[in-house]
Amino acid sequence: MRSPVNHRRHPSRLLASVTALSMLATLAGCSGSSLNAGSATGDTIRIGLMLPQSGPYKAIGDDLAKGWQLYLDTHGGKLGGHPVQVITADEAEGKQSALNAARKLLDKDKVQVIAGTGSADAVESIKTLVTERKVPFVGTGGRPSTLTDVSYIWHTSWLSRETGQAIAEHVRTAVPGPVYVIGPDYQGGYDQIGGFVDAFTKAGGKLANDGGKPAWTPWPATTNFLPYLNKIADTDAKAVYCFYAGTMAVDFVKQYEQAGLKGKVPLYAAGFLTEGSVLAAEGAAADGVQTVLNYAPNLDNAANRAFAPAYQQKHQAAPNLYNVTGYDAALVLDQAIASAGEKPTNESINVAIRKLGAIDSPRGQWRFGSNHSPIQPWYLRRVEIDGRARANVVVQNLTTLGS
Repeated sequence: MRSPVNHRRHPSRLLASVTALSMLATLAGCSGSSLNAGSATGDTIRIGLMLPQSGPYKAIGDDLAKGWQLYLDTHGGKLGGHPVQVITADEAEGKQSALNAARKLLDKDKVQVIAGTGSADAVESIKTLVTERKVPFVGTGGRPSTLTDVSYIWHTSWLSRETGQAIAEHVRTAVPGPVYVIGPDYQGGYDQIGGFVDAFTKAGGKLANDGGKPAWTPWPATTNFLPYLNKIADTDAKAVYCFYAGTMAVDFVKQYEQAGLKGKVPLYAAGFLTEGSVLAAEGAAADGVQTVLNYAPNLDNAANRAFAPAYQQKHQAAPNLYNVTGYDAALVLDQAIASAGEKPTNESINVAIRKLGAIDSPRGQWRFGSNHSPIQPWYLRRVEIDGRARANVVVQNLTTLGS
């Protein structure tokens, strides 16, 4: 029986609850926006927006951009009372391409802030550069566990290890036996899978993998998962836990069904497996998949009651976490720039971010912890038909993580 959650509301009723005009007005008024500064104007703030515009995470980049732009569109195109010039750059696969993009934004475009990124690899690549240049970076996607100096690094998203950590105890108690674990062979995969495995085994859970170690698939080259999935049938796995996103998520979910595992071996995952546009591409193959994430469109809080219908009105689709972290990056910068003085600088914006309190986000209220990432709730979700659409529906609250 589904656990009761006082944060849920049927998505179709939530998204249809207000008119477009009232949605935009509410968005502009409820988030400490630059519109509240009246006629305040100032020098243009140059912001670099680095997103995956190509490669396996392109769809994630598109979703991040939509959330970011919705905030600007509903706040007069200003942040903190200042007009902004947003200069985009492609992180692509997130290693050398991300570093090249960040150098261009800093050296040629002279940006004062960099926001965005979809992968932990991108953050890993640019961490030293932004810190040495003393330019605040507000990340919107995966954050690696390898960061040591976060003086100028902030994230509106998540710590990559927290996703698996949040669901580990639930899987341990819900699954009557060992769990097979699989993920992509790169830093984001190590963190996402490592967070689950460490918490799961510490609590007494057992892995069904050979040697008790997770299985790794080459990233981003893997498109055929069937050789890996066929091995699961030869184990005593009672469930599978994985982390995949973007195009790899679609391939994995569809091939999970093709391998005959759907309906026989329950699939649990980090929420990125079914988040955003990949869910539509996965179709019925995703039905019943249970995931953990820090947002779902049917969360019932004031910020989401404004945000979700506004996004629906503009894009004719329910919002997802990437939309939210992109939106929240603009919200954070709006509030910080407003507090950074008449002529904001890199340094004054960074100091202002550090002083921010609670952020009223569509995911629920959160604040930056000492490691400059959100202290926030995490939810168990299940893919099901909700109304007329397939959706990630919140089943229960799991935990709150962050420090």
